[in-house]
Amino acid sequence: MKKKAKKILITGAAGFIGSNVLDYLFSKHIDYEFIILDALTYAGNLKNFSDEMKDSSRFRFIYDDITNASIVDQLVSESDIVIHCAAETHVTRSIYDNVKFFETDVLGTQAVANAVYHHKGRVERFIHISTCEVYGQGLTKKMDENHPLNPHSPYAAAKAGADRLVYSYFVTYGIPAIILRPFNIYGPRQHLEKAIPRFITSAILNEPLTVHGTGRPERDYMYVDDLAKAIDLLIHAPLEKVKGEVFNVGSGKAISILKIAQLIADYMKIPKSQIHLVKDRPGQVSTFACDFSKFSKLLGWKPEVEFEDGLKRTIEWYKNNPDVWKQQTWLRSVPIIMEDGTIELH
Repeated sequence: MKKKAKKILITGAAGFIGSNVLDYLFSKHIDYEFIILDALTYAGNLKNFSDEMKDSSRFRFIYDDITNASIVDQLVSESDIVIHCAAETHVTRSIYDNVKFFETDVLGTQAVANAVYHHKGRVERFIHISTCEVYGQGLTKKMDENHPLNPHSPYAAAKAGADRLVYSYFVTYGIPAIILRPFNIYGPRQHLEKAIPRFITSAILNEPLTVHGTGRPERDYMYVDDLAKAIDLLIHAPLEKVKGEVFNVGSGKAISILKIAQLIADYMKIPKSQIHLVKDRPGQVSTFACDFSKFSKLLGWKPEVEFEDGLKRTIEWYKNNPDVWKQQTWLRSVPIIMEDGTIELH
């Protein structure tokens, strides 16, 4: 049986995760059409779309905000699949400027979920991109989907609200929702406010690599291509297997932020003395890693890119694309008022 061509709406696809997912799906499914909705905030960049893509009849870009319910409703009404990536995502920035996070992450998600409900006769499935940050402090070394939600930052709280809002629409209205909770994702095009691209670009610019606290708490990091493959599986899985479900995706391995800085220093041949420790960030959480066994058992997914291989690919991208990221350098740090009243750049 011939595979039915699909029309896919991706919100926030001018950003890091959305643009990489779009790249993967656009290249793999050559008969699919893509509608992109993005407000082009500081984290969105039109340079994240290739010229080939922008010139294609399969690509349609709409410049608007997901809180604009009428535009969202119209675009969802034309779509078979909705992948909701649009969000404010930076933990530190949410401490500095928290209102925007709730407007975008909660009210924006409500606009998308409402539109899916209005057009659930058309929409086959709605994939909501949540985050591991909703879990907060790890009660176990590996977190599965049943771990309590205990967000530690305004960003995490906003995403937890959106996550549970989507689930409530599944329970109440029967929308075909799937919730995906990626752990820390890294790769090309990530904004410089995030740790790995900040380290890499600091090394390129011969600046200190600043690490919060001791740098010893460990996180689960997964290369963005593995996330794109997970989303592709969810698009094509039997709906009865995935509708209303929550899935973790990650590497299943934990690595400290200090170790990451050291690996970058080694690969880029800079002295480790260039790594500087600064005061810890408020709302910090301790060591955790992803338990993705539920997703793996159901759909056979597992991460394929080893951390050091993905890190090298990422470093090479930043070395080769300064025209894309140099305009972001002034946004790498955010001023945070600490408990003692001092101001730290994080």
